[in-house]
Amino acid sequence: MNPFESILLGLTQGLTEFIPVSSSGHLSIMQNLIGANGDNFHLFLEFINIGTLLALIIFFRKRIVRILEDVFKRKNYRLAVNILITSIPAGAIGLLASKFIEETPFFGHLITVGVAMGVMGILMILVDKLPRISKLKDENQLTKPRALTIGLAQVLALIPGVSRSGSTILTGRMMGLNSKSAAEYSFLASIPLMCGVVLKTFISSSDRVYFMDNFWMLLLSNLVAFAAGMVALRFLLRYLQKRRALQTFGWYRVVLASLVLIVVLIQ
Repeated sequence: MNPFESILLGLTQGLTEFIPVSSSGHLSIMQNLIGANGDNFHLFLEFINIGTLLALIIFFRKRIVRILEDVFKRKNYRLAVNILITSIPAGAIGLLASKFIEETPFFGHLITVGVAMGVMGILMILVDKLPRISKLKDENQLTKPRALTIGLAQVLALIPGVSRSGSTILTGRMMGLNSKSAAEYSFLASIPLMCGVVLKTFISSSDRVYFMDNFWMLLLSNLVAFAAGMVALRFLLRYLQKRRALQTFGWYRVVLASLVLIVVLIQ
C-alpha cells in the first residue's frame, strides 16, 4: 500500500461510511480500480474504521455524554436500551459469520455490489415519496420492536452495496422517524458495532502484527477517514432536513450501480 492508495481508501471510507451510498460497496469498487488484491486487504479496511469511529464519537460527544448520564443517574434507559437492541442482530451475525463473509467470493464480487446498490437505491427513491405512516417526534420515541426492526435491517448491510447507514435510515424512516432523526439514531446505534469491529481486529496476534507492519499507511488513511467523516456527518445531517432528500442518494446509487454492472458484464 502506497501513500496515494492509503489516502484514496481513507477518503472513500470517510465520505461513504455515513452518507447512505455504501462504504463497503465503494471500497470494493476502489479495490478493483487500484488492484489491491492481497490476502490481508480486508484487514486494512477493518483498521480504517478507527478513523470514522473517532469522527462519530467526537461529532456526537455531547449526545453520548447525555445518554450515559441518563443511564448512570437512572433517569432514562429507553434510548440506550434501544441502541443496544438495534446493535445486537448485526453484531452477533457479523461476529459468527465473519470468516464466511471474508472467504466467500459472493460478498466481494462487483455484481453483488452493483445489484445491492441498485436495489437499495430504488427503495430509497420509493420510500422517500411515501408519507410516514406514523410520525415520531424523534428517536427517543422509538419502541423496542421498532428498534429491533431497524437492527434486523442493519444485518443486510453485511452484503457490500447495501449500506449500513442506508438500510437503517431507510428503515427508521419507515418506522416513523423523519430522515434526520433516522440518521442520528442510525449513527448512535452504529457506535457499539464499530467499537466491536475495531476491538476484534486487535484481539488476534496476527492482526496486531499486520497493524504494526502497516502502521504509517494506516495512520495516514485513518487521519483522512477521520477528516472526511467529520465533513460527511455535518453535510448529511444538514442535507437530510430537506424534503425527500433520500432520493438524491437513491438516484446516485442507481446510476453508479448501472455503470458497475455494465462494466462487469462487458468485460
